Amino acid sequence: MTAEFEVLREVARPRPNLERFRQSLGDGVDYAALVTLAASHGVRPALLDCLGKVSWGSMPAAERAELERFRQYHLARTLTLAGDLAQLAADLAGRSIRFVAFKGPTLSLALYGDLAGREYNDLDLIVPPEQVDVAEDAILSMDYRSPQGDRTFRRMFLSPQRQYAFVRDEAHTAIDLHWAFSGSHVPFPLAAADAWESAIPLTVGNRTVPVLSTPNLALLLAGHGTKEGWTMLKWVSDFARLVDRHPDLDWEELYRRARERRCGEAVLLACSVAQTLLEVPIPEALGDFVAGSDRVRRRTAAVAASLRDPAYAPRGIDHFTDLLLCDRWIDRTAARLKLTFTPTAGDHAALQLPPALWGAYYVTRPCRLAFRAVLGRA
Repeated sequence: MTAEFEVLREVARPRPNLERFRQSLGDGVDYAALVTLAASHGVRPALLDCLGKVSWGSMPAAERAELERFRQYHLARTLTLAGDLAQLAADLAGRSIRFVAFKGPTLSLALYGDLAGREYNDLDLIVPPEQVDVAEDAILSMDYRSPQGDRTFRRMFLSPQRQYAFVRDEAHTAIDLHWAFSGSHVPFPLAAADAWESAIPLTVGNRTVPVLSTPNLALLLAGHGTKEGWTMLKWVSDFARLVDRHPDLDWEELYRRARERRCGEAVLLACSVAQTLLEVPIPEALGDFVAGSDRVRRRTAAVAASLRDPAYAPRGIDHFTDLLLCDRWIDRTAARLKLTFTPTAGDHAALQLPPALWGAYYVTRPCRLAFRAVLGRA
């Protein structure tokens, strides 16, 4: 474990020990590497908060200036995103579109206490599948654009992901529009229908926005972190904060709900990773389940070893990381098969057929993947 990662572990905890943090800063920390690693893990706001409480310690002027520039930029962007969320919420309500906001500014407010307490770059909304097109129109009316082609292209190549991305270049902001919480090939601990049934209001600026209830947020964070392979401390910190701030949650019931959706181990893995990396106790109701799962223990050890490796840097997620969501081998096998036969934008980029022939991608994709596999072994 590097000294820089140890510092970040401390700031990412729900209740950082400032004396231990101050001591860690003096243990041969490479401050330039610390700032770079904090950016990679998405925990610069937490680092800034702790540094402010210890009067910046021995932070060199160059690295302090870099963090201060980030603070100003981050604050401006979070205000922009909060304004966009308020505007979009009003537009969606005016069009009678049901939606729930999650992650982004709403998660920062719910778990960190202010808009800039957490690092994020976009807004995430989930709407019913039948209202996706109208929600797209609302987003596009705010000068956002899709970098993923036109509507026909997205439906063909991106709809299995069950989310579309929209960006506004001049503001460097983005909106992810979802109609489910995971791709169509894997299960997820939280069903979209559950989001509607128990949504709660949250005030963002001068607008009340529907967000996930705390139990549903717990399932969302466990599922999202697992889907992404727990490759950033930010995601571990999110889940750890929720566990710490809501000791009254019925974790046995949450685990039961996740198991019904065939991904109960995602909840156990989230608790185990939060304990191993950030010393947050596993909820008592789940202790025996975590201890009794060899797969959860192996995955926790793999995550911790990867993050602690001095050569590690957070990386892009491969196509099969989200298979960790699947409790059963049969679901993992089915997901791999579905991914093999489902066309993607990459297939179109490799062989640009006209729309009339797009159906051919269902045949060419397995052949292309097989050819790549043969080349990889050559």
